[in-house]
This record gives sequence, C-alpha cells and structure tokens, in this order.
Amino acid sequence: MALSDMTRPQQPCTETRLTYTDGSSRTVYATDVEVQFPEGRLIVSRTDLNGIITHANDAFVEMSGYTREELIGAPHHILRHPDMPAIAFKGLWDDVAAGKKWHGYVKNLRKDGAYYWVYATAVPNIRNGVIAGYTSVRRKPSRTRINELVPVYRQWLAEEKAAS
Repeated sequence: MALSDMTRPQQPCTETRLTYTDGSSRTVYATDVEVQFPEGRLIVSRTDLNGIITHANDAFVEMSGYTREELIGAPHHILRHPDMPAIAFKGLWDDVAAGKKWHGYVKNLRKDGAYYWVYATAVPNIRNGVIAGYTSVRRKPSRTRINELVPVYRQWLAEEKAAS
C-alpha cells in the first residue's frame, strides 16, 4: 500500500510532514481530540520484518479509524503521531531485532486526526530459530505515566528538530 497524505479533518488541526525511516513521507493532520482506550480490550497486530501490517484485530481496526483493508499491507508507522520522537522507537526496533521483548508508551494517530495512547509490548515472532516478524499487543496505559512522559517526549522531539 502506498502512503498517501491524510485528508484534513473538519476540526482545527496541526499539519506536519513526517519522514519515516524507510524514506517515505506524508503530510498528517493531528487534532487535540483524544479517544480513550477501551476498558478490557487489547489491540493486537502483527507485522513482517519491514513493519508492514499482516494482521489487525478488531480493536486495532476500531481504535485506528482505518478499515482492515487499509491496515493490512500498510506500514505500521501510518499510526505515528507527530508528537512522538523517532528516538522513542529506536529502543523498540533495537530490542525486537535482537530477539528481545520491548515495552513502552506510544501516542498513536488515528486516520481522522484524533489520537490515543497505548502501553505497548512488542515481541519478535521466531520461526525455526529465525525472526520472521513481530507481534504487538497494546493495552490501556497509565494516565500518570503518560503525564510523566509527555514532557520527556516533547524534549526529545525538540532535540531531534534542532539536530536536523
């Protein structure tokens, strides 16, 4: 699936051009609308080695605002919110590529420009001793921890922008 620019939401939003590690880029529109993580649900997705979505459960489809058909075959980074610094994902990729489990808090961007926070666990899928892809399970995050991380992520993002 080719990444296209998002459609501008009806409500006030910020426009950002994001460039991803694979070299692709697109314009995203983010609003200040937060969608609360649903009680008792888990978001589950699987990707191939390049982060292309191969499985999306119903909770993932609902929370992302995309259809299952839009998600399958798309890069997982279509959910990247412009408030998330790239360094926040470096540990994830370093850990799972090394065959380790990763945990972290992520602010995701929905198709409609709203956002939702998750506490994510990502693990490598190992087949015959070789990493064949990745699975991520996201659950309801701690609001206290989110409040602690927002200024940290803001600082990391400012440092990234200053370095570029």
